[in-house]
Amino acid sequence: MTLQLKQIHDPADEKSLAAASHILFVLPKRRPASLPFASLLEARLRRARSKYTDLAKSHVSATLPSGGIASWVVLDDKQNTFQRHTLLRKAVSALLDDQPQSVTIAVFGEEASRARAANEAFYVVSVNAVELPVRKSRHKAYPLKQIVIHGWKQADDYAETRALVAGSALARSLTLTPPNELTPAAYREKIKELAGQYGWRRDEYDLKKLRKIGAGSFVAVAQGSSEEDAAIVHLSYQPKDARQHVAVVGKGICFDTGGHNLKPAKYMHGMHEDMNGSAVALGILLAVTEAQLPVRIDCWLALAQNHIGPRAYKQSEVVTALNGTTIEIVHTDAEGRMVLADTLTLASRVKPDFMIDFATLTGSMQVALGDRYSGVIGNDNTWLDKAVQAGHAVGERVCRLPFDEDYEEELESSIADIKQCTLEGEADHVLAARFLARFIEHGVPWVHVDLSSYRRKGGLGAVGSDVNGFGVSLGLQLVRQAFER
Repeated sequence: MTLQLKQIHDPADEKSLAAASHILFVLPKRRPASLPFASLLEARLRRARSKYTDLAKSHVSATLPSGGIASWVVLDDKQNTFQRHTLLRKAVSALLDDQPQSVTIAVFGEEASRARAANEAFYVVSVNAVELPVRKSRHKAYPLKQIVIHGWKQADDYAETRALVAGSALARSLTLTPPNELTPAAYREKIKELAGQYGWRRDEYDLKKLRKIGAGSFVAVAQGSSEEDAAIVHLSYQPKDARQHVAVVGKGICFDTGGHNLKPAKYMHGMHEDMNGSAVALGILLAVTEAQLPVRIDCWLALAQNHIGPRAYKQSEVVTALNGTTIEIVHTDAEGRMVLADTLTLASRVKPDFMIDFATLTGSMQVALGDRYSGVIGNDNTWLDKAVQAGHAVGERVCRLPFDEDYEEELESSIADIKQCTLEGEADHVLAARFLARFIEHGVPWVHVDLSSYRRKGGLGAVGSDVNGFGVSLGLQLVRQAFER
């Protein structure tokens, strides 16, 4: 069901607020002279021993005379996007926890401030109102049906924001789908349906085809599964007015046991989410399509499982990748870089103007950054700088990590062209990027996003679900920058 939107431009029109059951008041730094429910806000601030200015640090909520709920928050133009989104997310949660049918967003202040606040609040309410997969037998869903924006009206009906919400919803829903429901075969069927719905061109490199063309790095991982359902799926969105060509690549390991280097139970739990990178890539493709941006997008999804079995690849094997590079296998749980290697080669052979990959690739990136930031590494300084700037602009923060050539000395092999990784694990996030760079052809500018922040308990930035869809907004912003330059 499409979320309905009603907009009321006149901030002095208080009739809609009087009838509203759930209201988010988004206020400016300077307190408005006239504010509905002002006495209620004052009483709530007194109980909390707070002042109006404290609303720029933490929201307050109160029960309305009608029995509904209101939340008040102050947004300061000096706050960065992440801070603003975080404040809004926490204020919105108090409303959405009540499972309302309608939420009213009331914005106050100068015109420019109201415009920004309305768009950000619409995004935060919409993205957190998304229904995510739940398999509880007695679960009842009461979806949000309407958002009313009071105090600002946007002519385009927030079309690009809606596109971003759709992409985020797809990424989170796929990531949260249980592994018995999202095998590579089931995933491919889902992608086929989406391709038909949105008019994407679709090609599949199944295992038979991958063996034939010599994609030994991908096949080494995929052959451990008893089902021959792994594939590299290529989707393409090609608008007639495309100004740039971007490739988006995603790691799609639908379940990761670790292979012969079996993970302990603590670290295997939740490994159905190891396909999050592919879900983010697919979410970006959907968002770009919905927003009708004038950019050609080639989306490459590396879909497989890392299982243990008689045919599973082993330590000390040497396999040959699609580009002819021989790889010494050091650890079977470093499967993500193996499936991405051949996928990046295929993606770079199409010669895009820019390429970005998303992957839940290394535990060392989370050790380095925690789960509040993700890391970016790559071969092009301009695009790395753009990635950091884009993350700051949209509230999905990324940190640039080293990519110096001398790191690759650790991957020197006595028997093959390169080692897959080291057993020591030191700076594995950097070594993984150095490894991946060996498989990019034609000098394509490339950024690798290691998704250390894809899951954070209680949410991150704008999104309140643990699995937060990190990367979709970042990717959409980078695609926008690609055609605006």
